[in-house]
Amino acid sequence: MHRTPRPRLRGPAAALAAVALLGGVLTTGATAQAAPRVEGQLTDLVNPFIGTQNEGNTYPGASVPFGMVQLSPDTGHNTGYDYAENHIRGFSAVHLSGVGCGLGGDLPTLPTTGDITQTDYAKYAAEFSHDDEKASPGYYKVGLKTGIDAELTASSRTGVQRYTFPATDKANVLLNAGQSLHRTLSSKVEILDNRTVRTAITGSGFCQDTKAYTVYTITRFDRPFTTSGTWNGDTVTEGSKVSSAAGERNGAWLRFDTGNDRTVEATTALSYVDAKGAALNLRAEGGRSFDRVERAAQRSWEDRLDDVKAQGGSDELRRTFYSSLYRSFLAPNIGSDVDGRYTGWDQKTHHVKGFTYYQNWSLWDTYRTQAQLLSLLAPRESRDMAISVLRIDAESGWLPKWGYGTVETNIMTGDPVTPFLTNAYQQGLLKGYEEEAYRALKKNADGVPPTDSAPVGREANVQYLKDGFAPYIKDRPHAKPGDSDFDHGASATLEYALSDAMLGEMARDLGHDADAKRYEDRAQNYRKIFDPSTGFFRARDASGAFTGPADPAQSEGFHEGTSWQYQWLVPQDLPGMVGLIGGKDAANQRLDSFFAYDKLLADPAKTAREVWVNGPYAYYNADKYNPQNEPDLIAPYTYLSTGQPWKTTDVVHAALTLFTDAPTGMTGNDDLGTMSAWMVLSSIGVFPVQPGTDTWGLSTPAFERVDLTLDRRYYPHGSFTVKAPETSDADRYIQSASIDGAAQSRTYLTTEDIRSARSLAFTVGSAPSAWGTSPADAPPALG
Repeated sequence: MHRTPRPRLRGPAAALAAVALLGGVLTTGATAQAAPRVEGQLTDLVNPFIGTQNEGNTYPGASVPFGMVQLSPDTGHNTGYDYAENHIRGFSAVHLSGVGCGLGGDLPTLPTTGDITQTDYAKYAAEFSHDDEKASPGYYKVGLKTGIDAELTASSRTGVQRYTFPATDKANVLLNAGQSLHRTLSSKVEILDNRTVRTAITGSGFCQDTKAYTVYTITRFDRPFTTSGTWNGDTVTEGSKVSSAAGERNGAWLRFDTGNDRTVEATTALSYVDAKGAALNLRAEGGRSFDRVERAAQRSWEDRLDDVKAQGGSDELRRTFYSSLYRSFLAPNIGSDVDGRYTGWDQKTHHVKGFTYYQNWSLWDTYRTQAQLLSLLAPRESRDMAISVLRIDAESGWLPKWGYGTVETNIMTGDPVTPFLTNAYQQGLLKGYEEEAYRALKKNADGVPPTDSAPVGREANVQYLKDGFAPYIKDRPHAKPGDSDFDHGASATLEYALSDAMLGEMARDLGHDADAKRYEDRAQNYRKIFDPSTGFFRARDASGAFTGPADPAQSEGFHEGTSWQYQWLVPQDLPGMVGLIGGKDAANQRLDSFFAYDKLLADPAKTAREVWVNGPYAYYNADKYNPQNEPDLIAPYTYLSTGQPWKTTDVVHAALTLFTDAPTGMTGNDDLGTMSAWMVLSSIGVFPVQPGTDTWGLSTPAFERVDLTLDRRYYPHGSFTVKAPETSDADRYIQSASIDGAAQSRTYLTTEDIRSARSLAFTVGSAPSAWGTSPADAPPALG
């Protein structure tokens, strides 16, 4: 979860022919009324404004599940929309939910009236009020103070806007190709005819400059404009049809007479391949009225949400839960066009064969929660996502770390792609690709990308393989853009070791026994950075000496966290880690201190908000749980391995109070659904305690019953139910558990348990019990 609110310290003719085919097809009648919504559906519970304030960095605009287009307003915040701001600069086509740095925001489009006097969207931005704003899955509407109403909806590869203007002969639509949320390197706009505008936008960035990528757009209006022009810098030229710029302001403006017909609809299609791809996407998905597209988008979301039916809980909990479930399906995003072409990381055009290509990989975040949730609820898409990651390796020579569009950003550290792919393998999603995946992972785990390639991979791997740890080398020059494992040697060591453990499991399953033994041995490298004098993990320098402050709350070399928070990131061997710090009693005392457990029992919500680390960018100088970032997301479940599983429920339920149905109701950045998936899984009571395996830890559900509809190709029964009758804040402790009626004393399930069973049932009570307290009940160490 990279959250950086400040600079880091650290063939035209073919396309024209395709557009010509669109003539007449995309002309539609438009009405000024929003499509009627069906009452009582799960989409009615979703609030897309959750997380739009206090750096949750979500967006309230329109998209469909995993869609290429995310059409949403931008207010001036570096990631798009901030609920505290009151001007909209435009409705742009690309957003990522919950990222920590500016990314996307391509082609902000804004309706205006009058003469075109400004070309900077910060100056021509339109004021609005939240009183005139609403959003739901696949739909957004706002009334601008200029007297214009704007509505947004989307399909997989298009965004549709509807504007209702006052009566005027100077109703304008501004298409800004030269400004976005990242750095625009170049742009070109072309007015092809009196209804169609095409752009090509090349940009770079995400926390710092990265390799450039290009997105192509084509926008088709439902009726002709009366006049048009372009701008370049400060110069506005009526009648101009083409404008190009290298980093300057650049765009097109179209004018309509709304004296009789006050509405204008526009459909914009994207492609990351070329102009032809955008035109084909428009031809395939365009041509429908705003209302039809909006109804289809709402149905697609209802179909997704309806796979999880939760009963019980407060109205606020249900709204928060389904809003979190909604955000969990926003990414990764479709990257291939309707003709199957996509741009690979070698910047060449490729064709999909038997799968949909996806892009946008916040792997350091999503490997811990969202990847597992999607493997459960969207296995077909998850399979294609995993195959897409393998295509990155095949085409560019290396697996990704944090990929955006068609490029690597190298943001974050460690080796997150390994548990992401081993999770897909363990969930049965890589049938037919097992050995290909293993070869790619083995190369990644045993080597370092060459200097002439974009990825950094396991940057500190030479030292790690030699000495058993990644050294912390402060202020070491970066060889490539992005983050460096040497800046965060201690946490990189823990993440490498975690990934080694997960790869060892896969190697063992596939019969690569020698490799398995080697990776299992390396999984113990977490011990190499344990400092007996402090009883905590600690960074080591290139000579092997422990370095940085001895105080674990002031520690250095840990990425976005402290030694206190990273000490629990040993899911492959919690018994071994517990032994290092003195056994279960010592571990429980440390856990109790970490979670301020006594205060938590007295007032869970207050403890969560005032005692735990609070603030989306408060990474360091802390000895308490940080529920707003990824490093200790699994930590509440550590009690499952220390004989006190009831405390997991106490901590998890306290953390759940941080999620609300208000704009501030997100715990830090959402990071492409990571935190939302944590909320969903923890509310259901089944959580991936060993990311990269098929192990799911258990805690008391927040609902009395949750019915999951599952894909029969992966889950033969087609459903799984979790029951906790009469669960409440007072009666939240597990007294017993059963699977299909058979007693279950273990504090975990496997994916095979979920496949073979129909239900998991808990009996709950007002006090802790002996359930799950035996050493045999804890999730097993790997290897």
